Amino acid sequence: MATTRMLEWLGRFYIVLLLAFLYLPIIIMALMSFNASPFYQLPLEWTTDWYASLQQNDQLIAATWNSIEIAVITTIISTVLGSMASLALYRYEFRGKKFLQALLFPPIAIPWLITGTAMLIFFFGIGRGLIAILLGHVALALPYVIVVVSARLQTFAPELEE
Repeated sequence: MATTRMLEWLGRFYIVLLLAFLYLPIIIMALMSFNASPFYQLPLEWTTDWYASLQQNDQLIAATWNSIEIAVITTIISTVLGSMASLALYRYEFRGKKFLQALLFPPIAIPWLITGTAMLIFFFGIGRGLIAILLGHVALALPYVIVVVSARLQTFAPELEE
């Protein structure tokens, strides 16, 4: 009984330490962003000047809009293509189906830094513009969409498709 209680206490303590390790740096950075000093020190003076200066940075605003544009277009393209591919993989039997399904998992399992570096090299021929970034993002998102939609299609009644 005492060991069970001690294990519960140790488990809770471990979770608290883990959460503190994960979230404390984020909280500290958020607090430091309100510091009037340009150096990382305990805030003696609070200010929102750093956030006001962000609105004056045209490059940052353009980069933010580019990110939003890429995210929206990637979502639309990946959802449409992934849903169509899921329907094809779910509904039809064809040669190479198992191979195509197996190709879905390496992009999910391989770390994104490695995948991103490989895509940078691969897409270098078409330039490093928004099209290359869009193609890379769609290629990364497509396996996730196909896996999720395929799993959902398996729970649907066949009558609902008609």
